[in-house]
Amino acid sequence: MAWGVNNTGWWGEGEIKFYLDGDDNYPTICGTGTEDYFCGSYDFEDPVTHDRYVEFTTPYAGLAQVITPNSLYDSQFRFGLYRFHITDPIRFNSDISVTIQALGWRSGRRYLPLQDDISSVAFWYQTLPTVKFKGLPSKDYLEII
Repeated sequence: MAWGVNNTGWWGEGEIKFYLDGDDNYPTICGTGTEDYFCGSYDFEDPVTHDRYVEFTTPYAGLAQVITPNSLYDSQFRFGLYRFHITDPIRFNSDISVTIQALGWRSGRRYLPLQDDISSVAFWYQTLPTVKFKGLPSKDYLEII
C-alpha cells in the first residue's frame, strides 16, 4: 500500500475492515488500526528517540519505505507498506470488499478524518471461467477536487 500523508500528526488510526460473502452493515473482520494491521503496533516511530519513523521488513508484513519531508509527523510523508495473508488467509466464497479509514489524531487527542492519498493492490486465486467483472469508474468520477 502506498500512503501519502497530507496532514501533520499521527495518521495510522484507521480500521481495516473485510466485508465477506454478503456482509452489509458490519464486517466479518475489523482491525484495530492501520499500524496494527501492518504489524507496526503502537506507531512506526523509533521506540527510543521518538523522532523518526523506522522501516522494517518481515516475510509477511512491513513498512518498507519512508520518504521523509523534514521531521516526524510533518505533512507530505510517504510510506510503502505491505501485508501478505499467506499464513492467515482471508477466505470468502462469493464477494469481498476491503476498506481502510484514513484517520489520525488532532489536538486534544481527538480523531482527525484525513484526506490522504492512498493506493493499494490485491491479488486472489479464482477458478475460471467466471462472470465478467464490472468496469472501472470513469476518471471524472474518481477525481478529488
